[in-house]
Amino acid sequence: MTTQMNNIRTPKIELEYEKEVLDVARVSRTVAGGRRFSFRTTIAIGNKNGKVGVGVDKGKDVAQSIDKSYRAAEKKVINVSREDGTIAAEVIGHFKSARVLLKPAKKGTGLIAGGAVRALCNLAGIENISAKILSRSNNKLNIARATLDAFNKLKRFSLDTNKAIIAPKADSRSASLGLEKTLENKETVKTITTEKLKESKTAPKKAENKEQKDIKS
Repeated sequence: MTTQMNNIRTPKIELEYEKEVLDVARVSRTVAGGRRFSFRTTIAIGNKNGKVGVGVDKGKDVAQSIDKSYRAAEKKVINVSREDGTIAAEVIGHFKSARVLLKPAKKGTGLIAGGAVRALCNLAGIENISAKILSRSNNKLNIARATLDAFNKLKRFSLDTNKAIIAPKADSRSASLGLEKTLENKETVKTITTEKLKESKTAPKKAENKEQKDIKS
């Protein structure tokens, strides 16, 4: 019976998201008895259909840290808005010292990106994009989180609404009214400034006249 039980293979659990390890670091913690070493793993997950996330966690070995960071990333999955395999608008993501620029690209361009940005774009299902890391930061976790910040900013845009970003041309009547108002405002400012200058010039003369009257009296 024991041999039969040992021969039975447990079925592999299919993961909902694909994963890619961004960084593995050996870290230590100082305690009373000495140092305790562990591994910290940064992992990116995605389903290549608009969902992506980043997780970080520690473990006694690399495999344990990967499993824990995968579970942490599942809790922080976000939706990425895509249009025809690219993004809707140009955005810049920030996280601490990391800054990432994402630009939409035409079909056939591919992923012009590197490192954590490329991994996240690939896992999000973006096929054509041009990206650049604007900061000097080499921290892969900060760069990944800056990329997620850029993805969050994309929720405001879509290819249909992107045209509305450019302000429509004003009518000739509204433009003329606006010019008249600005000219009136300028004229009022000029009159106020000239009156203040006159008052500032006449103020010392009045003070001198008062002093002379006081001396004579």
